[in-house]
Amino acid sequence: MTTDINRRRFLRGAAGAAAASGFMQINPDFFISSAFAATGKPMTFLSAENITGNWDPTAHTTLSQKNIEGFVMGFLTRTPMRLDNPGAVNNELATSINLLDPHRLEIKLRQDIVFHDGKPFKAEDVKATFEYGALPDRPAQWYPGPTETLTITTPDDYTVIIDTSKGGYPAHLFIFLASFLPIMSAKDIAEGPGGVLSQRLNGTGPFKFVAQQGNDTVLEAFDGYFKGKPAIPAIHFTFVGDSTTRMLSLMNGQASIVERLEPEQVATLESNPAISINKVVSVENKYLWFRCSKPPFDDPRVRMAACHAIDRTQILEVLGSAGHASSNFVSPVKFGYIDLPNYPEYDPDKCQALLAEAGFPKGVGLPPLEYITSVGFYPKTKEYGEIIAAMLQEQGLPVSLTVLEPAAWNERLYDRPGGGPGHMVDCGWSTASPEPDLVLRTHFHSSSHRITGIVDKDIDASLDKERSAPTLEARQKILQEETMPLIASKMPALSLFTSVMIHAMQKEFVGLYIYPDGSMDASAAA
Repeated sequence: MTTDINRRRFLRGAAGAAAASGFMQINPDFFISSAFAATGKPMTFLSAENITGNWDPTAHTTLSQKNIEGFVMGFLTRTPMRLDNPGAVNNELATSINLLDPHRLEIKLRQDIVFHDGKPFKAEDVKATFEYGALPDRPAQWYPGPTETLTITTPDDYTVIIDTSKGGYPAHLFIFLASFLPIMSAKDIAEGPGGVLSQRLNGTGPFKFVAQQGNDTVLEAFDGYFKGKPAIPAIHFTFVGDSTTRMLSLMNGQASIVERLEPEQVATLESNPAISINKVVSVENKYLWFRCSKPPFDDPRVRMAACHAIDRTQILEVLGSAGHASSNFVSPVKFGYIDLPNYPEYDPDKCQALLAEAGFPKGVGLPPLEYITSVGFYPKTKEYGEIIAAMLQEQGLPVSLTVLEPAAWNERLYDRPGGGPGHMVDCGWSTASPEPDLVLRTHFHSSSHRITGIVDKDIDASLDKERSAPTLEARQKILQEETMPLIASKMPALSLFTSVMIHAMQKEFVGLYIYPDGSMDASAAA
């Protein structure tokens, strides 16, 4: 069932010139009706990113695990974010979502669904998921306010009412988030963060978690899936950090589908009659994140100077088909997106003026600056990282580039007391929902300290204001005219480009395609 929930007119402008996908979403019918499904063979997906080892969906922001959750976990809704109908909402565990008044949202739930451990799915599971995910210590930080700002009631086993009156923010914020929240079992949540949630996934999706065997995550078809058991018996998600190894594994038939191809690998595979290629402009922006919690990037003038030193058109030339131009902190399919008129462009004169104003004329007096990036996960990070480092050095910023494999890079990614490692770090951020605060509030509100560590009362106030807008129309206006321009005037991070996700698959996987949406979705496998 598909409903619009009165959002299409708000999202049409956000869709811009490209449909988008952040995570990979697979056509769910493939798992039952395709010729490949009829073979009874397992599917092997080679991931470019390692997993964390903690399976609690609220404990991480790791894309590889989000992909796995898309097959195992159930979601209230899915939002395809297609260009021709960007406001469409596909109900999954929910049958309807309705605003009762500005602070109350009613969710009606599908019946006769069970978790993989046999527990019936009920309203108590949605209530527990929302209350647990809203705890301020949960790293994923999905919700617009902490648990104490919510009152969640369950009038019956299949009705949930969210009341945000105590928090003072509108309940409509949960409409966007409903497509991003994997619903967990209340029984599992009762054990807390150190319990069974961290040890394995337990969802209502078409595939169940079986084991983690080194770098290989094993899923099996779930007999009790409410739309029918998938014909594909198993899925293997395997971490392979090297893109060349992923490509060769696909070419020799060891892999069914691979992600994060380099542009030149695409040309090689396109000439192979046994391989099919999929490209889609994504919901993921790639950023140069500044460590705002320590010198010298605690000074917005130095951050802005660095931004004016970087010619982003050169980065796009290196990326080729893997990058799309961006002039905002969110992707074109996020709610409220516009090309910001004050987004900093390459301007060496402005760079030098800002450095002098900050007390570092021509960069004199700046400490050695470390720029951290990864190799093997995102396309061309080392190549464009070297270009960025050279451009910064040309303007007097004493930058050195540190290139790490994904696991080591992940360990150095986040902020910590005293400031995170290095001074700048390359990272993308992909969230399968139109909700802009999954980027903006996550990274730029002082309550988060995710990567930048920024603390700025003006940004906090503006983010609080847009979050509390009484209507989506009012919120969009605040985002576009106040919040986003304000963040662009302080530049805690520079959006380098919007990623183009490139996947390749065996030709026998015709019928398996990638939606311009979000996480892997097999919810309609029937």
